[in-house]
Amino acid sequence: MSVAKINAITVPEGSGDELARRFAARAGAVDSHDGFEGFELLRPTDSRNVWLVVTRWRDEAAFKAWTASAAFAHGHRGADAPAPHGGPVSTGAELWSYDVAGGSPGTA
Repeated sequence: MSVAKINAITVPEGSGDELARRFAARAGAVDSHDGFEGFELLRPTDSRNVWLVVTRWRDEAAFKAWTASAAFAHGHRGADAPAPHGGPVSTGAELWSYDVAGGSPGTA
């Protein structure tokens, strides 16, 4: 059964474009990792300031192997560097974990 990992990132006003740029700069870095099934970066369309990084994995072991890998460490190096305007890109993050219990054909 697939698992979903959602990183809920609090992004201050004016830092969203930089967050999106940083994710775009490392697009595809996780794609070939064993057990990886998909990635989405979700930007809020309302007044919220929390962006969601949604990944899907074959199982918990595949996710844990990714977070223990050198590629993960490399991809997250400098994540705390300030945005060009001098402020932080994020002020907090929370990891949510879910089992995929259903969905459309071809997604579960």
